[in-house]
Amino acid sequence: MSAAGPSQGANRSPSWGRGQSVAAPAASVGVNIPLVQIGTLVVVGVGLIGGSCALALRAAGAVSRIIGVGRGRGNLDDALRRGIVDFAYTLDEDWALELTSSDIVLVAAPLAQYPALLSIIAPAIGRQTVVTDAGSTKQDVIATARAAFRDGISRFVPGHPIAGSEQSGALAADGALFVGRDVILTPTSDTAPDACARVTTLWQACGAHVTTMSAAAHDQALAAVSHLPHILAFALVAELASRRDGAELFARAGTGFRDFTRIAASSPEMWRDVALANREALLDELARFRAALDNATQMLAQRNGAELAALFKRASMARRQLDKAGSSGGDAT
Repeated sequence: MSAAGPSQGANRSPSWGRGQSVAAPAASVGVNIPLVQIGTLVVVGVGLIGGSCALALRAAGAVSRIIGVGRGRGNLDDALRRGIVDFAYTLDEDWALELTSSDIVLVAAPLAQYPALLSIIAPAIGRQTVVTDAGSTKQDVIATARAAFRDGISRFVPGHPIAGSEQSGALAADGALFVGRDVILTPTSDTAPDACARVTTLWQACGAHVTTMSAAAHDQALAAVSHLPHILAFALVAELASRRDGAELFARAGTGFRDFTRIAASSPEMWRDVALANREALLDELARFRAALDNATQMLAQRNGAELAALFKRASMARRQLDKAGSSGGDAT
């Protein structure tokens, strides 16, 4: 376990040992936030999402102590140096000891790690501790949580911040990441109202707009507008890279290609887990897209310019309308 030292200068290495002083807070993101006070927050997975949440809460003065938990010591040291967390544990250290006195636990790790993580968290938390997550799929997360928490499932609040980027790790964390963005909570009939309220105020303190919906509706919607675009971007870039002249093709890529494929630089591990977790909904969306692509292919083969123009016009109008309406989400992760 490592702790933040008495000063968080850019060139200072993190100190080691328990009981040292708290890291300096991050700069304020300048948002109006509701009053929320968290004594101890445990962030499991101090990457882009978990780290950004910690930075935002610290800047808002909404948390007193932040514990970071993760796989890699290097990333945790980055989190300590940046003042994201006050203390840091790797997964093979005794981090579960911190759970009993924690107020909120945020799980922001890859989905494949959830069964192991929740099996450690569930029996170790205090009676009033609330556990929430930032996973990109919700039905599988709820099933995993039920198996781990059993009678204590009322303290688990499934969540998903619709924000992110292709960057990852503590160095990518941004305290303003959630300002004006949507966070979707998918509470079940077993979720305690007070637990849901606490998680709602947590995300509001980060500057986010919180909504609720069913887990099934969430997974279907995100399969269409997030998971499908990511798998298409990954597939396109991988196909071009596999060609003998792939490097030459990329050298000639313009801004349109870069805009369209930017998300293919996202974490392969995270998106593998998302795709497999939301497999059925994603397969449905892939089938719909394949049919649309087959339709466009037929128009092109038949030199049907009128139909192609109509297709492009419908898409252009819909995309422009999206810009006019404004978007409260970044890359849905």
